[in-house]
This record gives sequence, structure tokens and C-alpha cells, in this order.
Amino acid sequence: MEPLTATRLQIRKKNSLKDCVAVAGPLGVTHFLILSKTETNIYFKLMRLPGGPTLTFRINKYTLVRDVVSSLRRHRMHEQQFTHPPLLVLNSFGPHGMHVKLMATMFQNLFPSINVHQVNLNTIKRCLLISYNPDSQDLDFRHYSIKVVPVGASRGMKKLLQEKFPNMSRLQDISELLATGAGLSESEAEPDGEHNITELPQAVAGRGNMRAQQSAVRLTEIGPRMTLQLIKIQEGVGEGNVLFHSFVHKTEEELQAILAAKEEKLRLKAQRQDQQAQNIQRKQERREAHRKKSLAGMKRARAEADGDSDAEDPGAPPEAEVAGQQEEEDEAEYFRQAVGEEPDEDMFPKAQRRRPTGPPRKKQRVKQRRPDRGSDQRPLKTKGRPWGARAKLGPQGAAQDCGGSRAKPPKRVA
Repeated sequence: MEPLTATRLQIRKKNSLKDCVAVAGPLGVTHFLILSKTETNIYFKLMRLPGGPTLTFRINKYTLVRDVVSSLRRHRMHEQQFTHPPLLVLNSFGPHGMHVKLMATMFQNLFPSINVHQVNLNTIKRCLLISYNPDSQDLDFRHYSIKVVPVGASRGMKKLLQEKFPNMSRLQDISELLATGAGLSESEAEPDGEHNITELPQAVAGRGNMRAQQSAVRLTEIGPRMTLQLIKIQEGVGEGNVLFHSFVHKTEEELQAILAAKEEKLRLKAQRQDQQAQNIQRKQERREAHRKKSLAGMKRARAEADGDSDAEDPGAPPEAEVAGQQEEEDEAEYFRQAVGEEPDEDMFPKAQRRRPTGPPRKKQRVKQRRPDRGSDQRPLKTKGRPWGARAKLGPQGAAQDCGGSRAKPPKRVA
């Protein structure tokens, strides 16, 4: 198949057919030729990319290249033969059915087409022969090397035209070599005839192959050989509807039933996909609604905590205000009994402030000490009773000390 092959394409064991199909487009690959072996047979698959079809053959017989070359007395194998694609020759592909026509089309598309009016004969170095046997329905593959030699000259003259010059040490004159071909073996003579002699339309590489001269076209098999049998034809690449099968034959009703079952399967699959898409859309909508609701609740809670709510505060009911005022008055009375002083206005705002009944008390002066230079400033001391000292009201409302002991404040009863 050289030179139109993807030689740089490397396949690993973990790669699948889908991986190869994915990279076939960038590499310009149009066909896959796959060989596989089972316990019973060897199979050959020919696939057309990217949409099929796929032809599956069973290899009944084969011969490797080294076996073909070793069986020949003189073989012709060199690298220049594989610089151009081979010439494809199809034999006996007549009107034997649509599957035979499809096989011929697949093989023709493997190689580039040739324009017989503009082709250069020097680029045709090989020939691929595919022969179809209508009786056995087998395909025979043969691969040959093409050689063109001039005709109408003696064996001695042909020997002189070759690259290797013959040994003439035993000859008295060169006329012995040209006239009788002395010293040459019979195996060097090739049986040419009308089946392979033609007139060259253009000069061909080789000594003596001139234009409008008679030359013989000789074929030398270089292998491999294969005998194939078509098993089935599938619609897609390795899968799909079976268009032809050699062993399984179904009626029209069976084919219609299989097609209907496949369509039903595809319909159910599409229905499941639509249902899954609707479920996903519904879940997304629920998630979005829940997110918006959560954000609104968080914003409302933050506004209430900051006191920036837009709603007007209706205020507390009258019963609650009376109960709160009474409770603050009780607490203010307890503070007076415990401390002996009037509470600040900010401590109990709802409680009614009492006016003192006794003589006015002198304000205690706080003497401030000036700090000495170079020394730290000490905290100021205040004169007066310490916090927690008990005071008792006399009969005239004057505060009197109750000895040196401290009495516990009366317990409050709820």
C-alpha cells in the first residue's frame, strides 16, 4: 500500500477503534485495513472513513512475502518500486450483484485514479491484481513487480545492454556473443510472446526501451498472496445495519421488524434524553429560586439587626409599657435602699425620680495632686464612703452609720 500510508501513526494496546477514527481526519486517512485472528479463522476488514461501509473478509489462504521471494529463482525487490502507488487491475468483476459492485468500488478508491493520456510510464513499477471467481465467490490477491525490456535482439545483445557486463574471457571474438549467445545459461532467456509484447508510447527507463519500439512487459511476483471470501457488509464503521451477509439470509418481513425495533430503541433513547434534560432544568430552577429566597432572608435579617428596616415600628402595647415602668421603679427603689443615693437618669429612664426630703448634702471636693516632674502620675483618690457601705435613714431623713458591721441587703421576692 505504500507510499499512501500513515507510517507515523502509532497504535497502542489500550487504543480503541474510536481513537483511531478521531485522529484519522487530521492525518488524511481515508481507509482502514484491519487484520484480526481468532481461534478458528483470520479476518480482514476494509473500512471507509468517516461514514463506512465496512467489508469483512475471511482469509482462507495466504502466503507471506518472504515465502514468495524465496521460491523464485530471480526476484526483483528494491526501494524505488514503492515510491509510487501500484497499478490496480480488477478481473471478472461483472454484474454478479450489488455486493460485487460495492467491492470493486472499495478497491478502486484505495488507490488514486490514473489518466491514461497523461500518465508517466516510469511511475508504474508495481501491479496489484484482484481477481473474482463467481463460482467460489473468492477473491485472489496477487502483487507483481513490472519490468520492461526490448525485444527483437539476441540474448547476447540483451546481455550487453544490462548493467552487469558478461564474462568474455573464453571467447575469441565478440561476434560469438552477439550471434550465438555463447556462455549464457538457458535460464536467462525469458519466454516472450504476443501476450506481453507492446509498442511503447513513450520512452521508459531501461536500456533499449525507446519510443515507438517493441518491448516486452514482464511481471515478477513479490507477494503477498491472499485468497479472501466476503462474509458481510455493514453500513457504518465497524457497526450499523448489515447490508449483505453470505451465510445469514432474512426475509423482507424480518428486515422490517428489525428496522422497526431499532427505530423504537432510538425513540426511547431520545425520550430518555429529553426527560433527563427536563429534570436537569427543573433542578436548576429550584436551586436558583432557593438561592434567591436565601439571599432575601439574609438581607432582611441583616436590616433588622442594624435597625434599618423600612417597615414602621408599631411600638409596644400599653400593658407592656406599664409593666416595664413598674419594674424599673422597683429596681430604682432597690438601688436607693442598697446605695443610699439617687440613680442616674440614664440608668432607669422610665422610673420617677424622687426629690430629697432632708437637708442638702455638701458636694465632696476632689483634690487633685499635681504630678512631680520626672515621676509617673498617680491615680486620683476620691473621698467618701466606699461602694457597698450600708446607710440607714433616720427619723428625719438624715443618713446615719449603722455601727461597724455591714448588713446584707433585703432579698427581693419576685
